[in-house]
Amino acid sequence: MNNTTELNSRIAGLESHVDLLESELSYIDQLLLKCGFPEGIKTLKKTVEELLSESPVDINEDESEVL
Repeated sequence: MNNTTELNSRIAGLESHVDLLESELSYIDQLLLKCGFPEGIKTLKKTVEELLSESPVDINEDESEVL
């Protein structure tokens, strides 16, 4: 295969991956809307940021220590 063919193949794979991720993001957004987040992911992000600002969590903390 020549370099152009390899690059085109890689681009096609990446486009497919982007399509999948966009579909998943849309699905999650719809689920959040149904669960009461009025603006879906946007509202979820804001809620999590507010919770973290009130009670910071060490993201490197081992889960077993949290339980």
